[in-house]
Amino acid sequence: MNLLPQLLVEPAGLEATRVLSPFPPIADYAFLSDCENNCLVAPSGAIEWMCLPHPHDASVFGSILDRSAGSFRLGPADLSIPSSRRYVPGTMVLETTWQTRTGWLVVTDFLAVGPWHRTADRSALHRRTPTDFDARHVLVRIARCVHGVVDLTLKCAPAFDYGRIDASWEYAGPGYDAVATSTPGHSRLLLGGNLRLGIEGRNVLARHRLHEGETCFVSLGWSDRPVPTALEELGRLTGETEAFWRAWLDAGELPDHAGRGALERSALTLKGLCYTPTGALLAAPTTSLPEHPGGERNWDYRYSWVRDSAFAMWGLHALGFDAEAEDFLAFLGDMLELDSSRRSDPDGAGQRRRLSILYSVNGEPLGEERVLEHLSGYEHAAPVRVGNAAIEQEQHDIFGMIVDCVYQHVRNRDALSERSWSIVVTTVEAALACWRQPDRGIWEVRGEPRHFTLSKAMCWLAAERGSQIAALHADAERAARWLAAAGEIHADVCTHGVDARGRFTQHYGSSELDASLLLLPLIGFLPPHDPRIAATVLAIADELSEEGMVLRYRTETTDDGLGQPEASFTTCSFWLVSALTEIGELTRARELCERLLAAASPLGLYAEELDPATGRQLGNFPQALSHLALIDAVMRLVRADERQGDVVARRL
Repeated sequence: MNLLPQLLVEPAGLEATRVLSPFPPIADYAFLSDCENNCLVAPSGAIEWMCLPHPHDASVFGSILDRSAGSFRLGPADLSIPSSRRYVPGTMVLETTWQTRTGWLVVTDFLAVGPWHRTADRSALHRRTPTDFDARHVLVRIARCVHGVVDLTLKCAPAFDYGRIDASWEYAGPGYDAVATSTPGHSRLLLGGNLRLGIEGRNVLARHRLHEGETCFVSLGWSDRPVPTALEELGRLTGETEAFWRAWLDAGELPDHAGRGALERSALTLKGLCYTPTGALLAAPTTSLPEHPGGERNWDYRYSWVRDSAFAMWGLHALGFDAEAEDFLAFLGDMLELDSSRRSDPDGAGQRRRLSILYSVNGEPLGEERVLEHLSGYEHAAPVRVGNAAIEQEQHDIFGMIVDCVYQHVRNRDALSERSWSIVVTTVEAALACWRQPDRGIWEVRGEPRHFTLSKAMCWLAAERGSQIAALHADAERAARWLAAAGEIHADVCTHGVDARGRFTQHYGSSELDASLLLLPLIGFLPPHDPRIAATVLAIADELSEEGMVLRYRTETTDDGLGQPEASFTTCSFWLVSALTEIGELTRARELCERLLAAASPLGLYAEELDPATGRQLGNFPQALSHLALIDAVMRLVRADERQGDVVARRL
């Protein structure tokens, strides 16, 4: 944790002023989840981001984007910087320790998960088969004095609709131990515990002196179920939540390797970004955290990108978490069926299927992208956006990712369902229908469409993997046709996507590098020893990197519709580790991987980007794509180390 006050950096083009920022560094937030809802906890002990009832809905606590947009703090009265913070090992339970002038305090925070509790009713949310556990829809905060005496304060100040509407509170019983919101049109919040709560405007306040060995707690619920009211119940909830996370992690296959801790935290983070009722995966739990200090590269990532979910399947399969991959395929099937029912052919002759690049986690239509003018933004980075206009873009790389998802799943499960086969047919045919057309590419540029090299290669992947799946399905006609199409696309990419220096380029007719091309050796487009692959990987390492960290592309030479600078893209840096490993540059791969693992947040989390000069994390946080790229990179190094060990053993 960065214990020094953060300096506020003004947007480029303005005179820089070095004033203390009221916002914590992005990397200093903790992430909590119950696999349905999530929140971010600042080092001060304040919940500064939480959206209800779904992750893409309006915030209830939003002070990460504007200091007046609502927060919920429990902590010592006279301190805002804790002594230490950690996740209880193997869990998403946060433990914060404070040393005050008079005593020591430990605060435990978690979103409760417990055994399946619906015995008389069915969930209106679940589309996937229920498991043994279910979210309790309650945030639990427990404070325990472990030495001396500590004065404790609580301030719960929700602000609905992204800070536009102050909460109205009323007491929920005869005493002072429970209050509830009564704000029309918004989720009912119920706050209870063993503190005496006072209502002052939109704020609920409490003050209490804890002596050594004493414990107090509060619980915030947003369902029709009562919140816990006894310490014994809190102890049971804590144990059940820890057991849920550890049991899930125990089901994986993590290697005995120096990178195991990073793999564990990344796996838990990805699980926390899963939306269990449908099988969707959030790209990130936040919106509009800036990719450049004070800039306008601020996007809403609170949705499920097909691409991110497909990459996540690589990572989860690699660690043995096959059930989440299966749930995502089921979610994708649901979304394709919804698309089929919602969209019609231009002439109205019949229904057709259209692959969207992103979906809401519960399948509801996305609203239009809009700007929240009333929010100042994180460190005054504006605009603050909700919704994402990228949903209207054509991005052809998703075709390859979807089919490869099914391919990987078939390899791991040794089975192909009719629904998965339907996904393959829809996706491959869509890829073959449009691979010759320009698109916006993997980076969702808002400039002009281009013939992006990776997009073409991913259409090849769709056809190539599809042909193998068709052969398994005993569909000889499709297998042959798709394989022929894959050969045509492959030849086209090798003809038009390589420059005179023998390096793959960002798009046809360009000489620019693009970090997405690091995926070419990872998907098997060409063998790793092919000189064009090696030349591309090494050129990106040497020419598209700053301080060893990889940029997506050069913003000054790429028409992305913005033109503003950005930091290094963490996912791309991990992709470089993977690509270097594949081409045999193991020493360089290990050195970069060590640097990247050291750049994690104090709690082992990664945002979207890293400032190469300062190591500061930027962008939405935590970012699923960063964590799954970490898993891929570390696992490739693990396998390389195992192969080297086998070679040494044979020589001995």
